Amino acid sequence: MPLVNRLIAVALLSAASVNPALADCGGDFGQFVRGLKSEARENGHARASVDRFFASVRQDPKVIRRDRAQGIFQIPFTDFSRRLISQNRIQNGARNAQKWDAVFDRIERDFGVSRGVLLAFWAFETDFGAVQGDFNTVNALVTLAHDCRRPELFRPQVFAALELFESGDLDPATTTGAWAGEIGMVQMLPGDIIENGVDGDGDGRVRLKTSAPDALMSGGNLLRDLGWQAGEPWLQEVSVPANLEWSQTGLQNTKRASEWARLGVKPRSGRLAGPNLQASVLLPQGRNGPAFLAYPNYTVFFEWNKSFVYVTTAAYFATRLEGAPVFDAGDPSPPLDEAQMKSLQQKLTARGHDVGGIDGILGAKTRQAVQKEQARLGLPADAWPTRELLSRL
Repeated sequence: MPLVNRLIAVALLSAASVNPALADCGGDFGQFVRGLKSEARENGHARASVDRFFASVRQDPKVIRRDRAQGIFQIPFTDFSRRLISQNRIQNGARNAQKWDAVFDRIERDFGVSRGVLLAFWAFETDFGAVQGDFNTVNALVTLAHDCRRPELFRPQVFAALELFESGDLDPATTTGAWAGEIGMVQMLPGDIIENGVDGDGDGRVRLKTSAPDALMSGGNLLRDLGWQAGEPWLQEVSVPANLEWSQTGLQNTKRASEWARLGVKPRSGRLAGPNLQASVLLPQGRNGPAFLAYPNYTVFFEWNKSFVYVTTAAYFATRLEGAPVFDAGDPSPPLDEAQMKSLQQKLTARGHDVGGIDGILGAKTRQAVQKEQARLGLPADAWPTRELLSRL
């Protein structure tokens, strides 16, 4: 066995002793499914029900390819947001806000989630229900549970899908959705549907694929469960002074919004959305690019999606749908290409930083490492990697 494979095997065995989900990942797929069936029966599910649920399950290699190929998140915020936020989506957002106004009123009253937030997720996830995905849901979940990258996330979702099957809300042969197993207009995993599903249209069922009230109410309930604070802002575009202490920016640093204002951080339009709230100055493309104040609710977006650029774009789009102006793109330094970003991550890792993997994506961990090295080298510590930083390292 090559050294790298032995090291991987040792790492997996060590992790499995802590996390049972890793103990069964990889290996023969048929044997893995038999293990799932055995565990389901041990947990009280009837043999006949378990057999019907797993009868047609198949490994789907397309799911693994999609899981590995997420290069779109390498695109910088300005380009990413311009790609996702089209005039058509803005217009459809306005139409759907009007069409489902009473539903959004209920969501704001019952869950405290602003309509722009759910409209943004609805738009980005499925284009307001038009494109919900054609991956078999059970196949996707079992495939990802079998894969050793994130089995602790997906294995419980297989058993949640079994519960939905037993309650008549999922057909393992025909239910389809996203490649990662999410279902419906706002793309929720089976466990979240069980925990947070809401019958928004009053028909006695939770139908996230066909009922907009069900999907939107369920999404609002999920966000509240994830920590959304009623009536609080999430993101606000600001202008920043040239003499701001850049090392104090970033999500890991917070001050009261009013304190940022005393330091010269000003809203581009209107007043501070939450002057007494803790906030971070967010510079997606450094000190010369767009700037935002990120309030506590902004972090809840990461419970929906882990990508920094996706989260920031969704949070910004939510403000646009509620009347915010187009952001000021500024004149940021050119982004590093994929090869340069991977080289940077390798250099940062060699210096002892945890960048979360050499993937060419400027995620939160890479940003923090960049900022620390910028400060060490006497560069403006705005967490935006430049060719100069790469050269200096």
